[in-house]
Amino acid sequence: MRPDDRAPGRGRSQGGIPDGLLVGLLAFLLGMTVLVWTATGLAGLFTHGSWPSGVSFPRTPLAMRHLATDPHDIPGAWPDTPPGSLSGYGLFWGLLIGQLMVLFVLTVFAIGTTARWRASRARRRAEAGAARTRPATAPAPPGTAAPWQEAAPAPASHEVPGAPVPPQHHPAPPDAVRPPAPAQTASAPATAASLPAPVPAASEPTPQPTVETAVEAAVETVARPTLVVAPKESRRATAAQAVLDAAGPALVVTSDPALWQDTKDARAKLGPVLLYDPAHLCETPARLHWSPLSGCADKDTAVARSGALLAPVHSTAKIDQTLNDTARTLLRCYLHAAAVDGRTVRHVHRWSQGTQLQEAVRILRTNPKAATGSAGELEAALTAHPDRRDQAQELTGRALAALSTVNIREACTPHRNDAVALDSFVNEGGTLYVVGESIEDPRTNPGAMPLLTALAASVVERGRRMAERSSSGRLDPPLTLVLDDVAAVAPLPQLPELLAHGADRGLPTLALIRSREQARARWPHDELPA
Repeated sequence: MRPDDRAPGRGRSQGGIPDGLLVGLLAFLLGMTVLVWTATGLAGLFTHGSWPSGVSFPRTPLAMRHLATDPHDIPGAWPDTPPGSLSGYGLFWGLLIGQLMVLFVLTVFAIGTTARWRASRARRRAEAGAARTRPATAPAPPGTAAPWQEAAPAPASHEVPGAPVPPQHHPAPPDAVRPPAPAQTASAPATAASLPAPVPAASEPTPQPTVETAVEAAVETVARPTLVVAPKESRRATAAQAVLDAAGPALVVTSDPALWQDTKDARAKLGPVLLYDPAHLCETPARLHWSPLSGCADKDTAVARSGALLAPVHSTAKIDQTLNDTARTLLRCYLHAAAVDGRTVRHVHRWSQGTQLQEAVRILRTNPKAATGSAGELEAALTAHPDRRDQAQELTGRALAALSTVNIREACTPHRNDAVALDSFVNEGGTLYVVGESIEDPRTNPGAMPLLTALAASVVERGRRMAERSSSGRLDPPLTLVLDDVAAVAPLPQLPELLAHGADRGLPTLALIRSREQARARWPHDELPA
């Protein structure tokens, strides 16, 4: 018998209690029984130091029925238990309500964690499916391409024109495309002129390799790092499209608060959105706090951090290489000493101004966490040639001069959850916006540029290490780097390497600058690729 032939009442519910409701009701009653039993026992334990005799789980349902009618009569609910071993009703009900609150919080946390895990898994599956189908859909209409992907070859229909095709070789297509009557009355030249271009391209076997070559070239061009030289108005649209197209986590460096305003809501749907804005250019109270001391207890991290902090202010002339090395040694030792001894950026700022330098030497000499030989390196730099030492000290002071500003010093004082949010945003598919002022001559007044450069370089280095630890040698999904006005906001020392090999490690980079001359001034020893 088909389902449609059954009686009208058989295919519908008969009005009984659903199984799910029964199971839920039983679970609720069982849970309340356990909570009442444990609350009574724990109250007696806290009051008299021992679990009350006679307070057993099988007797709990009867006790619950008695408490429902008389909530204050704890001895009456447990008649087999000596009243002296029970607690008052206040402690009992307090423990019971506390247990309910803890259980409620744990339940909400478990539900939220499960929902987020399922959403993340669904997003990864959707991204994997889109990645598999992307090569097949590469020859899309030109209007749908992203602004920074316009270097891809045009669709194959432009490479095989339809006009040169002789009309006598294709007598059938006009009948299939046009109505019968016009096709019979049209002349041969008119038929050839009105023939659509895709028809001869599809009928000839020779242009097919050209289409495949175009698709492969388009995919390779999209994956290749890009350098865009354009004015500010053009850069904003290109950078915004690149941020929105990023399938995984993204690092965005910009001097334009409108870029953050236009893209933050869309990026928030994919993961957490963090904003490091020490100059308070964006109108929001939710800002990330990050200290340049983060991770500097490790000597290698301190070396990289000092180089990034000094990158905007040091001289690029090779004759000043010794001076730059001395400044890096001083700043690296200051960062390392403060990190191993639990100091703050205020101490590093004080040392960079030439005050209480022996305190840093003492920490490096006496602290067991300090790297071996650090105290000797700092003393050697401080007792070097006086002119070189003074110039190096001036260089470190200039790099950290912005710490004298209240807003910037507060931005370098991290809260408890800032470090966790920064460490996890890559794994959670989040976005970090690093926003700062555009400064063309940082060697005189760098502002917060050294701090912005250090944070961006730290994130890039973290991504590179994650790629090295992965089995494929690259990040998946990739960490997209959108560096708008990078030369005037955060001139990363790693930028030439990122443009050359970043995509191979899962760090696709889009750098946007004002001019080639600006790039040569920041990276004079490396020619940035186009």
